[in-house]
Amino acid sequence: MGDFDIRKLLTRIFYRLRREGFNLGVSEYLAALDAVENTDLWGNSVYDLKQNNLKKDNLKQLVRLLWCSSLAEQNRLEMIWESIIATATPKEETETSSIIETEIETEEESLSEEDKQIQLEQENKLDNKRENVRQQRKQEFAPQPVQAPFTPTELAGDIEFQNYWQLSRRYMVYSWRYLRFPVADGVEDILDVSATVEQVAKQGFFLKPVYQRWESNHAHLLLLIDQEGSMAPFHRFTRDLVETAKDEGGIEKVDVGYFHNIPANSIYQDSHLTEPVVLADLLASCDSETRVLIVSDGGAARGYRRMERVRAITDVIFDIKQHTSLIAWLNPMPKERWSNSSAQILSYIVPMYQMNQEGFSQAINTVQGQVWQPNH
Repeated sequence: MGDFDIRKLLTRIFYRLRREGFNLGVSEYLAALDAVENTDLWGNSVYDLKQNNLKKDNLKQLVRLLWCSSLAEQNRLEMIWESIIATATPKEETETSSIIETEIETEEESLSEEDKQIQLEQENKLDNKRENVRQQRKQEFAPQPVQAPFTPTELAGDIEFQNYWQLSRRYMVYSWRYLRFPVADGVEDILDVSATVEQVAKQGFFLKPVYQRWESNHAHLLLLIDQEGSMAPFHRFTRDLVETAKDEGGIEKVDVGYFHNIPANSIYQDSHLTEPVVLADLLASCDSETRVLIVSDGGAARGYRRMERVRAITDVIFDIKQHTSLIAWLNPMPKERWSNSSAQILSYIVPMYQMNQEGFSQAINTVQGQVWQPNH
């Protein structure tokens, strides 16, 4: 067993990433600790990682998914990861150094008091050995430089993670503007040239130009967002979704409901889950043109497949479809992680997409009324 078990290794990486400027908090740290409970994927210790490259790659992918939000952060993590793994010392070496030091101290006590010169020489040697041990430990745990030189890294096996977290606020704003329900109810001052020409052709003379009204976007969006638990690492993405939809998306009406795991009869108006509201009351304000977007991992983050969760969510989706069929699901976990989880079953019931640029665009198209073709 290694002196640095997986939890201690994650702790060192977490503090190192925070010093490097990564936006990480306690929720992200606890989410990673919960995820490493399955020792079959990444073992128990650093020694296991060094002996099995597959386990090391699995753990690195987990850290990259939970703690990196850009390609630059992924590249930075790669260098930090290698430096920390390389300096993690197995426990056997630490115990060996302790045994050597103990033997040296025992040897010091047994020195003959008659020969002071020999005793002095032995003490000098002992001091030198102790100093070497201290220097070795100091070098082992010495802080890494704040700015390390950039070295290109091969990530041939992790291409899906390089391009996964590219859903920026700017792209959210850009995509929200495609969510439209135009109604011509504005001022009637837009000159319609083709209609004017057609009218002149019918009447045989020009009487007056034809004007059209300005169109307004009367889109109504309902966001149902899973909060806390396995969704804790994705809070900043869901927060950006809400803020951009309300403030920068050009959508007339945006309603938000928060829930934990299952949108039960009562959901919440705030992200801290302290202001309950009856789901039926929220759905009462919806009509056939309301767009509904659910944001949840659906059990994919921890690989759970629970039929009671599937049945409960299916009932909620059925209630939503009594008001509108314009519904889509945005899942923050990669599609590969949906397998053998509740999310896999739910993806057959409601259009489900990954939370990246392509998936977000497809979700917008779906709630705009484009025909959904399940792709499994």
